[in-house]
Amino acid sequence: MFFSTFEIFKIGIGPSSSHTIGPMLAANRFVELMRDSGTVAVGLRASLHGSLAFTGRGHATDTAIMLGFAGFKPESFNAAMAETSLKNIHSRRIIDAPGFPGMRFDPEHDLIFDYERLLPGHSNGINLYAIGPDGDIALRETYYSIGGGSVVTEAELQTVAGQSRDRDIPHPFSSAAELVNAALRHPGGIPGIVRENEFALLPERQVDDEIERLWEVMDDCIERGLTADGILPGGLGVKRRSKAIHEKLMAEQGTNLAAPHTINDWISVYAMAVNEENAGAGRVVTAPTNGAAGVIPATIRYYVGHVPDARKSRIADFLLTAAAIGGIIKQNASISGAECGCQAEVGSAAAMAAAGLCQVLGGTPQQVENAAEIALEHHLGMTCDPVKGLVQVPCIERNGLGAIKAVSSASLALRGDGSHFVSLDSCIDTMRRTGADMNMKYKETSLGGLAVSIPNC
Repeated sequence: MFFSTFEIFKIGIGPSSSHTIGPMLAANRFVELMRDSGTVAVGLRASLHGSLAFTGRGHATDTAIMLGFAGFKPESFNAAMAETSLKNIHSRRIIDAPGFPGMRFDPEHDLIFDYERLLPGHSNGINLYAIGPDGDIALRETYYSIGGGSVVTEAELQTVAGQSRDRDIPHPFSSAAELVNAALRHPGGIPGIVRENEFALLPERQVDDEIERLWEVMDDCIERGLTADGILPGGLGVKRRSKAIHEKLMAEQGTNLAAPHTINDWISVYAMAVNEENAGAGRVVTAPTNGAAGVIPATIRYYVGHVPDARKSRIADFLLTAAAIGGIIKQNASISGAECGCQAEVGSAAAMAAAGLCQVLGGTPQQVENAAEIALEHHLGMTCDPVKGLVQVPCIERNGLGAIKAVSSASLALRGDGSHFVSLDSCIDTMRRTGADMNMKYKETSLGGLAVSIPNC
């Protein structure tokens, strides 16, 4: 089994990969299914289940479904056009789906938040319906948003995340142990293996261009976050802080005001900048999710901006290595907060970032695996409890601390020879079992933890 780098990292919009990007793509797919099947419909309807119901409004799931029906896609999203479309839907109670005459859709009645019924396949379930001229259901499909912007139908869920198991790639691997063993035999190590797998799926030039684009979008997101201020949407009144923190850090450069531990503030502010942009519905890269989108960009920015002799040409190796770790976690456990809590989001991101940094700092395959294990191990048990269902508190700061842990994990691994007591595969399995044991209220429902401990929320 192999997850491509471009399945782990996707360009999209905030605030959530599973609650915003996934539902938008599901609605896109449903309209395509209607066209392909020749369905005659005069209306549309959607019901959201599990975590999508409990925190859907805070994650803009409702608007994502409507915009997906209307033909909007995360990667090419135009905010101004989307706002116009939403106003039309609310005023006319009509959705202009591509290839169809206007179809009835009343957001108050045709978008159902079902808090009682959990669909069997996953905690992020969506039922989409096309309503025929006689008022009956002309077409129905169930979709699951399984994390990181990946969406599968009920039938596709029977395979691993809807992906084919028999891809024709030169270096298949399904565990960290298999990855390390293969990397020890390959002159290019882990990134060399992943790169050759990608070349088997896409033209080499396209692979290189798309990897470069991923970093461009990540870096642009950091820059926007460092220069924007104001209050984040959603009603919590959370202020953007990255700009002010960054300005203070810049003012301290070259003076004797900065203590050695200030490097942690640099790492944190890069991550927070990304997640403030995400919370503001900005353009981000799932890494591997939106809720954890700041960890990997912050760690790369730390590498290229603060590490002596760092080379931007190594960023591709960083991302390829990180993607390998993310794919293993996704296959053998989860990257979904609604399934396994935040250990699956920020924990996975920290493991991926630690592996990528260890790789570009000269780590062996064993040290890279060790770095990922350290980072994931020290996120085990972390709950997903966003206040008011918004990807703001504690998510924004949590990305900063996740990036700091990633850097520390890589550094610790490089101080050793790669041998260690707990394997990454064992740690991933522990995360999976911990997520299964975790009470539902701690898995992106805002029914427990900090979400119910803050007054007036």
